[in-house]
Amino acid sequence: MNILGISAYYHDSAAALVQDGVISAAAQEERFSRKKHDAGFPENAIRSCLEAANITLAEVDYVCFYDKPLVKFERLIETYLAYAPKGFSSFLAAMPVWLKEKLYLKSTLKKELCRLAGLSEKQLPPLLFNDHHRSHAASAFYPSPYEKAAVLCLDGVGEWATSTVWLGEGNKLEPLWEIDFPHSLGLLYSAFTYYTGFKVNSGEYKLMGLAPYGEPKYVDLIMEHLIDLKEDGTFRLDMRYFNYATGLTMTNNKFNRLFAGPPRQPESEITQKEMDIARSIQEVTEHIVLKLATAIQKETGADYLCLAGGVALNCVANGRLLREGPFKELWIQPAAGDAGGALGAALTVWYEYLENERNSDNQNDHMRGSYLGRYYSNEEIREYLDSINANYSELPDTQLMPELSDIIHSDNVVGWFNGPMEFGPRALGGRSIIGNPRSKKMQSIMNLKIKYRESFRPFAPAVKAEKVSDWFEIEHKSPYMLLVAPIAKDKRIQMSEEQEELFGIDKLNVVRSEIPAVTHVDYSARIQTIHAETNPRFHDLIEHCEQKSGCPIVINTSFNVRGEPIVASPEDAYRCFMRTEMDYLVLENFLLDKKQQPVWNETDDWKNEFALD
Repeated sequence: MNILGISAYYHDSAAALVQDGVISAAAQEERFSRKKHDAGFPENAIRSCLEAANITLAEVDYVCFYDKPLVKFERLIETYLAYAPKGFSSFLAAMPVWLKEKLYLKSTLKKELCRLAGLSEKQLPPLLFNDHHRSHAASAFYPSPYEKAAVLCLDGVGEWATSTVWLGEGNKLEPLWEIDFPHSLGLLYSAFTYYTGFKVNSGEYKLMGLAPYGEPKYVDLIMEHLIDLKEDGTFRLDMRYFNYATGLTMTNNKFNRLFAGPPRQPESEITQKEMDIARSIQEVTEHIVLKLATAIQKETGADYLCLAGGVALNCVANGRLLREGPFKELWIQPAAGDAGGALGAALTVWYEYLENERNSDNQNDHMRGSYLGRYYSNEEIREYLDSINANYSELPDTQLMPELSDIIHSDNVVGWFNGPMEFGPRALGGRSIIGNPRSKKMQSIMNLKIKYRESFRPFAPAVKAEKVSDWFEIEHKSPYMLLVAPIAKDKRIQMSEEQEELFGIDKLNVVRSEIPAVTHVDYSARIQTIHAETNPRFHDLIEHCEQKSGCPIVINTSFNVRGEPIVASPEDAYRCFMRTEMDYLVLENFLLDKKQQPVWNETDDWKNEFALD
């Protein structure tokens, strides 16, 4: 039984293939189109999933889309009517797209699938449509380790719902309650993303990374004016301060007056005000999530909680929820945003539509480490490298890993291309840039010379799972880089009185632990635990680094530059390697030294292409 799930036409289009209940393959369209957050029909992602399973679309039994566009259209019309005559310009901007394309999405999808596969409509598998938040909930619960769990989905908005609560047990998901548009924790956070000058739907993680540089000065202002929060975590927003329901911006002049000025212009200097606002909305978000979780646990009596939706990518809130919340364990879908909806749609068909049984052991999830994308063999890589006259060494792992540990120990930056591509927004050791976490200068080098991004952005530690509690205050697995935890106290370096007095970005260059390159200014780190079962080569490399330095950790950041999707192919990886000041590149068993490569003739114009992301 082959089930294809699709998400598309909003942002982060993706495809996922479930075969007899097993997650076979999943990929985002952006990795192939090289257009970040690509919202188009995921033709390349579908083709990649089918090729991975060695089947054609004609052999697929069901195709399921991740939301219901007609219900979404109903919400748009009702919203515009409710706010009329406000929002007329936004209405005029939105309607042509709906009247030409989105209202006829079923026909559009069938045409695209016919074109992709060379089939007639009669030859296509049945096309089903799932609810947006049910797709999120299914992506969180069904691959989780748990037989029974509460499920919390928080995002901007689906059709109507912005927050939903479910109880998952066996092969069933029971909806309990929801909060509807326009009252949305995701859109509240995005409003502050917009106000601080970052891009909505992609800059929220920048706001999260900026928060530790600020003070929570605006928490009371937010709680008094913008949100009415109840004891059970449910809430309503005061829409007089927001413009997203009917306008073309997130906030309005009333919001600007409340926070004493207009939004920061993108790419302008980040001031202490933006840092304080980031800290404030982050604390408000964490407070709401904790209240919701507490109420959900009381209501359901569940020991475990599953999370999905864009807000579930807020790993600082997740870490605090794990430490302070009422649940024994959390499990967060690694592709928690709309891309994961494709997987949830396919799993809903298997478990709910077809009523198949589900088996769980409360210990191991079914995501295969989220390594669900395309794999390239050494033969394919060699053929590409020879075609461009690249200079390389081909080494077995017994030689490659010790040499790489020496290279990393010498503070070189390495592009690491290994195994299947990851599914979701995080690089998890398949398409990563890695380096020495003990280096005092590595964060600055990677941000400014490799990633071409803001200097305040922190990097994540990839740590051997069996050693995580030696270096961080956490006893749990974190394979998907979705939990933040404090650095272990015995690994910290005490700051001087003078350093303690520093404010804002001045804190950045203070060495505060034995692993300064992955220690944020608040002594925290976004942790990824590396497991020999799911990524044996990456685990082996880190083990060799530990033998060399005594530290079972490497820096792990996504293999891309600012504004560009994570690399997918050897060609993408080599191009990124040559465009940046990366020192070495590893493509499976091939090691490339930058100094030994042919001259790269590309101009620097490409940097400007991504400068405003």
